[in-house]
Amino acid sequence: MAAALAAFLLLPGVAHADTYWELKPTGTDARLRGLSAVNSQVAWVSGSKGTVLRTVNGGRSWESVGPPDTAALDFRDIEAFDARNAVALSIGEGESSRIYRTSDGGKTWQESFRNTHPKAFYDCVAFFDRFRGLALSDPVDGKFRVLRTWDGGRSWHVNDTKGMPDALPGEFAFAASGQCVTTSGNHAWIATGGGAKARVLESRDGGRSWKASEVPMPSGEAAGVFAVAFKTPWRGVAIGGDYLKPTDPTPAFATNDGRGWKAGTQAPVGYRSGIAYRGHGLVAVGPSGTDVSKDGKSWKVADTGSFDTVDCAGLTCWAAGEKGRVGRS
Repeated sequence: MAAALAAFLLLPGVAHADTYWELKPTGTDARLRGLSAVNSQVAWVSGSKGTVLRTVNGGRSWESVGPPDTAALDFRDIEAFDARNAVALSIGEGESSRIYRTSDGGKTWQESFRNTHPKAFYDCVAFFDRFRGLALSDPVDGKFRVLRTWDGGRSWHVNDTKGMPDALPGEFAFAASGQCVTTSGNHAWIATGGGAKARVLESRDGGRSWKASEVPMPSGEAAGVFAVAFKTPWRGVAIGGDYLKPTDPTPAFATNDGRGWKAGTQAPVGYRSGIAYRGHGLVAVGPSGTDVSKDGKSWKVADTGSFDTVDCAGLTCWAAGEKGRVGRS
């Protein structure tokens, strides 16, 4: 067993606790829950106090490039296509939910959507490609509300709810890591919690219609599926837990091979808000640490520092969280 663990720790990107991430100081104390990894050198992060930061040199320096006059907004998600083009989403009730787009590296921004429905609360955004994307709101009149774009986030349109199943009582999405909606191919998935059952809603037609599936994970007022990630349309994972009990050992990890959700044979210990594929393996993060898996079946603690979200581009991963904390591995 000791030899096997030693061999595992010698794999690229796997290190002893507290050394998995190379911290990249950002110069801000904002909580950064939005993250988009473009490659090993370019990444965007976003968060509280209207913060949007960009690096083009692997995190050696960061530019503050947030939209003007947005200090009161909380940018919980950001999706970047390259060093110049990005879409940022702010959360909140009513007009606090907005979407901005830049095509010049954050020098200027276009406000492309501002919510006017008093019951809508947008949580996260994801793109199929450079043109087609989705933004997710908590349920309005009993159904999750989805925005769709066909022009790279320059304009947004409220999706018809005829193809959306009814939400459960108390069900919503967690705006914890920008990973409550994800895409692969023409498929999309929505992660939910808050209700009596944890669920994932799946669309196989670009977000027009959806089907809900129960996920074998805890759910409740502060619990459920916080993040979903798919390597292909037929290979994905879901992770979460209870954010009020960050070290609760109750397993909160599930896998999907295209035939439905199954509880993971092993799971990270404690609440995890973000997850991403790194090659064929996985990286999961939360306030109590980082866990890594080579195969999605067995997990090892890699770091004990706090992060809220993680994103990987190839074999380079980035993580972001409280007090401006950003790491690269």
